[in-house]
Amino acid sequence: MEVRWDVFWIIMGSALLTFVPRVLPLMLFSKIQIPVWLMRWLEYVPVAVMASLIGQELFMSGNRLVPITENAALWAALPTVAVAIWTRSLLGTVLVGIVSMMILRYLMG
Repeated sequence: MEVRWDVFWIIMGSALLTFVPRVLPLMLFSKIQIPVWLMRWLEYVPVAVMASLIGQELFMSGNRLVPITENAALWAALPTVAVAIWTRSLLGTVLVGIVSMMILRYLMG
């Protein structure tokens, strides 16, 4: 079997570019003491990132704002969030979200 060196170096470069951003922060933050105020601030980063990703998906389609009357994703998110808060079940939340989207896409055509 012949080795394609261009593919090999692409794989090695990709591995390095994936590995370095994950390992360097761990090495850096294991050696220093992070201030309490920064730790409190960092607790909100995952929630903010998730909110921005979900918000964009719920309110935008391409580069335009979707009207609320045509927005099946927004309407499906309402019972999904309610089930997530009420049951705290990932499976239940996912199932309600899928079924809600199926029904709304069928009804909205």
